[in-house]
Amino acid sequence: MNPIRPAREEDAVRVAEIRVFCYRLNFYPIFRDDDFYFRELTVPNAAQRLADDGFPENTLVYDDGAVKGFVTLDGEEIRKLFVEPCLWNEGIGSLLLEAAVSQGGRRLWALEKNVRAIRFYERHSFRLTGREKPVDDTAEMLVEMALEA
Repeated sequence: MNPIRPAREEDAVRVAEIRVFCYRLNFYPIFRDDDFYFRELTVPNAAQRLADDGFPENTLVYDDGAVKGFVTLDGEEIRKLFVEPCLWNEGIGSLLLEAAVSQGGRRLWALEKNVRAIRFYERHSFRLTGREKPVDDTAEMLVEMALEA
């Protein structure tokens, strides 16, 4: 049985929970913004934002009886790919990325300092393009990665 399926509305809270924990784990050490990461970035707020952004459209989840990760696409751009942190290194992210690629995902933006994510994408044939852009209101940069032809 393939554990990858289109997201459903009832997945919103679980997807929000994964997103909040991953943001705190991956990005808080870089941005160190207590107000955002511990007051604004809550599961209820994240679930509401998902609903406002049109969730579950263009989102796939890994569900083997429990939702353990998700990926969101916008055309050829892979927008978000997160896996429950306690389940990292179990192949869930790889399966989600393969599903995104099979649906046309060809490029993404990664935080330059998120070396773990960049290496993950490189192991899956994504390469840095040389393009970068700033993260709003910070000195941090996003780097573009594209699937090798």
